[in-house]
Amino acid sequence: MEPRTEANQRAAMWGVVVNLLMVAAKLAGGILGHSYALVADAIESTVDVFASLVVWAGVRVTARPPDEQHPYGYGRAEPLTVAVVALMLLGAAFGIAVSAIHEIVTPHHAPAPFTLAVLAGVVLVKEVLFRRVLRVAESTTSTAVEADAWHHRSDAITSAAAFLGILIALWGGPGWEAADDWAAVMAAVIIAANGVRFLRTAVSELMDREPDPQARQLIAATAVGVEGVLAIEKLRVRKVAESLLVDLHVQAAPAISLHDAHSLSGRVKATIRQAVPSVREVLIHMEPFEPASKRE
Repeated sequence: MEPRTEANQRAAMWGVVVNLLMVAAKLAGGILGHSYALVADAIESTVDVFASLVVWAGVRVTARPPDEQHPYGYGRAEPLTVAVVALMLLGAAFGIAVSAIHEIVTPHHAPAPFTLAVLAGVVLVKEVLFRRVLRVAESTTSTAVEADAWHHRSDAITSAAAFLGILIALWGGPGWEAADDWAAVMAAVIIAANGVRFLRTAVSELMDREPDPQARQLIAATAVGVEGVLAIEKLRVRKVAESLLVDLHVQAAPAISLHDAHSLSGRVKATIRQAVPSVREVLIHMEPFEPASKRE
């Protein structure tokens, strides 16, 4: 198994273990402390557990080598994984919002002060986990692991919102009990916003939207810099999992032999892959060079 795949799977497993502990702490604190914001936070962490498991499974599928049925590999499993995580977030946000609104219109006890300590610990743990997982995502360029990292950050934000709501409810006294529930509504909005963002990212990759423009510019400059290349055109770049696939038309002197053209295309491929390590494949179409005046 490749080191990047192992790192991605470990990051997903960190999320599963930590989120299971967070679910237990939040649920116990929310029930015993009469805080629906904390219960809502526990629900969000439960979704995080399944999301991390989905990411772990998606990373395993993505790492499979190409075969006869999938000659380009299993890289599309990654944006599909991100889409599933996004839909889970949106579903959790809807459920939390509906329940929180029900609590707002239903009289209930104010939350207990000890729930603030629970939430402060949760925010600290989830922020540390977010930073660790995001570092892994940046080193492996995995969109799925990045989505999992921001999942942890959204959990930290919703816990902070719950902390604020409970603090207001306790500070305000009688009549302010619903502040806790309004915090849950705010948490649902944040969760939904993250869900929409991840869904857009997944759809963009599935639709082969061009990735980082800087990578495209570097690929173009690298190709033109190879000796014997007179011009390039029709450069297309798409992202599949952590890798980039490149299609490129290279123009060379019309009189060179087929052997020399083949050799030149090989040098262009090697140079591009050396300059941009994330490039997995380069498909080059050789063409005879024609000055702009003749093309017109």
